[in-house]
Amino acid sequence: MPGDKQLRTGTIFSSHIKPYCMRFLSIPAAMYRAMMALRATMYARSFFSAWRPPRPCISVGNIRWGGTGKTPICAWLLAWAAERNRQCVLLTRGYRAHPPRLPFHVKPDASPQKAGDEPLLLARTFPASKIVVDPKRSRAGKWAWASWQPDLFLLDDGLQHMAVARDINLVLLTLPDLENDWNKVVPSGPWREGPSALSRADAYLIKLPDPVMATPSLQKKIAIRLGEYAKPTFFFGPQPVGLTNLHTGEHRSNLPEQAAGRYTLFSGVADPLSVEHTATNFLGGRPARFDVFADHASYSAARIAQLARNAAAAHANHLVCTAKDAVKIQVALPPEQGPHWWCLDMTVWFAPFSDTGPRFEDWLEQRIAQA
Repeated sequence: MPGDKQLRTGTIFSSHIKPYCMRFLSIPAAMYRAMMALRATMYARSFFSAWRPPRPCISVGNIRWGGTGKTPICAWLLAWAAERNRQCVLLTRGYRAHPPRLPFHVKPDASPQKAGDEPLLLARTFPASKIVVDPKRSRAGKWAWASWQPDLFLLDDGLQHMAVARDINLVLLTLPDLENDWNKVVPSGPWREGPSALSRADAYLIKLPDPVMATPSLQKKIAIRLGEYAKPTFFFGPQPVGLTNLHTGEHRSNLPEQAAGRYTLFSGVADPLSVEHTATNFLGGRPARFDVFADHASYSAARIAQLARNAAAAHANHLVCTAKDAVKIQVALPPEQGPHWWCLDMTVWFAPFSDTGPRFEDWLEQRIAQA
């Protein structure tokens, strides 16, 4: 299938590093691991200061580079806060954003270049929330508090950002984190810290492609890896809820012509295999073609035209992308391209770690009440 080669060769870090290279890289990896552990200790012992927000703060972070679902979890938390009439401020670095000033309040009509794709997506999806871009998130938090006095702070990509104190530390993990990538710190692997960083979590959210994968054997494997930390563990994963037309804004439960191979798929996200799995299951079959771009990819007029030609060559009537891609492609999508461009509308599902474990929603409510 077109795109498969891109997916295979797009895998990074340890899975394609030769054994002798791994031995060579183990020395700088050990040094980096020790440096990050020392940094965490300095914050824990107050040698480095951290700003504590006046209201509860939830951090959403991960231990690895790359996509683990932080933005969907942040989106779910923004919706959860809105349902409870809690005004929420999300503090984000704004990767690849070029804001005209700092801190930068991202409004729904901002440009992707100024706001960054993920902050803009959240601002458009949750216009009542406040999305603030600033690499210095303590500065952004103080500014946000002076401006709005929100009820709740969200710290995006916050596990390593210890300059902002948090009341709840959510750490997202993938199956590779628990298997081949365990304790493989850069440059020998994708981890940003060693396993000791996991002790800072208040709960682990483990990403699965499908709830049926939460089997007893997987639970046992997780218990071996994470049991020593004695923290609550939950499963989560992407859940499509429909499609939105990029030209008309029409919402549908599925494509107008639901048939395998009648659509092409494209994405510029960190985990394209997850996108393909989700689209295939939701739309009733694999795409006729899957064009994979780098995470946070931009979409020029030339690239859009090429995607349209790719779809025509594959005899596909519809082109489908993620919402993260859609916020960038909409501004450059010409009317003559036709009405058949769609983005997947997503939420996330949660599942308890075991039959006797608490629901994530209940656990979160309890922890917020204690904050």
